[in-house]
Amino acid sequence: MGSFLSLAGPKSRTSEHDEGSQHETCKRQRMSSSFNEENPRLIPSLPDEISILILARLPRICYFDLRLVSRNWKATITSPELFNLRKELGKTEEWLYILTKVEEDRLLWHALDPLSRRWQRLPSMPNVVYEEESRKVSSGLWMWNMVGPSIKIADVIRGWLGRKDTLDQMPFCGCAIGAVDGCLYVLGGFSSASTMRCVWRFDPILNAWSEVTPMSTGRAYCKTGILNDKLYVVGGVSRGRGGLTPLQSAEVFDPCTDTWSQIPSMPFSRAQVLPTAFLADMLKPIATGMTSYMGRLCVPQSLYSWPFFVDVGGEIYDPETNSWVEMPIGMGDGWPARQAGTKLSVVVDGELYAFDPSSSLDSGNIKVYDQKEDAWKVVIGKVPICDFTDSESPYLLAGFLGKLHIITKDANHDIAVLQADLRDNLGFPPSTAPSCSATSSHEHSDLLAETETVVWKVIATRDFGTAELVSCQVLDI
Repeated sequence: MGSFLSLAGPKSRTSEHDEGSQHETCKRQRMSSSFNEENPRLIPSLPDEISILILARLPRICYFDLRLVSRNWKATITSPELFNLRKELGKTEEWLYILTKVEEDRLLWHALDPLSRRWQRLPSMPNVVYEEESRKVSSGLWMWNMVGPSIKIADVIRGWLGRKDTLDQMPFCGCAIGAVDGCLYVLGGFSSASTMRCVWRFDPILNAWSEVTPMSTGRAYCKTGILNDKLYVVGGVSRGRGGLTPLQSAEVFDPCTDTWSQIPSMPFSRAQVLPTAFLADMLKPIATGMTSYMGRLCVPQSLYSWPFFVDVGGEIYDPETNSWVEMPIGMGDGWPARQAGTKLSVVVDGELYAFDPSSSLDSGNIKVYDQKEDAWKVVIGKVPICDFTDSESPYLLAGFLGKLHIITKDANHDIAVLQADLRDNLGFPPSTAPSCSATSSHEHSDLLAETETVVWKVIATRDFGTAELVSCQVLDI
């Protein structure tokens, strides 16, 4: 009994000591936490200069979690100074941003980090409707099913059949997409049947949308391009009393000053030499694409009178002379068309590529422009596209990580990002391409297919349900 009591006593005292020690420890932790909140240093044991150098070297995908550490960390992670330092250190990363259309014609953005293969969903675009502009438009004409930056002419015509207030509350119909100075831009489009001037910018550093200075002209389905860190907007259509009117005007946005400036309108020189006044009145000229190539803007063009499109070459804008010149004949006449009224192209490592769909709509090829010979040549004979639907954009082109990429849906109806490694650069022996359905099930397999000219690699896939592809952009920040 005595032994029991002698043991119990010290144990009790020890317990009291432990409770007191734990109380002091918790008190010190609270004091330390309070002190750290007041401590201006990011990492208490390091100067902020060193801490910021550490943060600038971390993968950008980590920043989403690091912002939660403290207010001080969040302010640092969302500061332009940190991302300027990343540029100086050569630590910028290229992310792919994909715009999709989901049920009820809503537009959603998703970002892909190709290194970690992780996806991020962007905040929804503001649901803005410009009622004042909408009231100026005749109530008998309304737009129907016109979401997306590409022209789907059958839907355009269907829009003028007197359907009243069907989708009159849906913004961003026919909007254009651009990317400059590390930000995404959504420009113009329709609100009800009125073309809008508004421009919205997404800042990936702040992870937020904001409205910037509007364009001088309301536009839908205009084309965009980047030159000298400025965003150029060309063509498109406006809504007038006589219906849709093609625009020849062009303007440029400087993100540093948040201002728009006019540049000379496209001459549409080929449209001026039509043989009869009847054809000139019936066939309307329209810009069907735009790509920044060799320091100039290349704008392929067409003449249309629904349901017919006639390619008429194109024109090139030179910022040094602030003037337009006619596009070389081989370049303009041979520019592959994705579908009626749109031409899809991208520049990768100084080379101009365009997608040329096959007549059977089960595949397609990639052509590259040969400037010396003024001709388009097939560089990839078969693109492993497996899901051709009624989507406006069953495939997209993008250039990042120094490679050409195709964005499409695979055999499982997942959105897939495929990278093309040309054999000329790899030196691999040719082999037979396996079927797409046999390979796309390996979601994260590096090797998708091999052909005589290219090795396809799966960069990432994602199940977006019934979402359709609309557009894509690449940001390097």
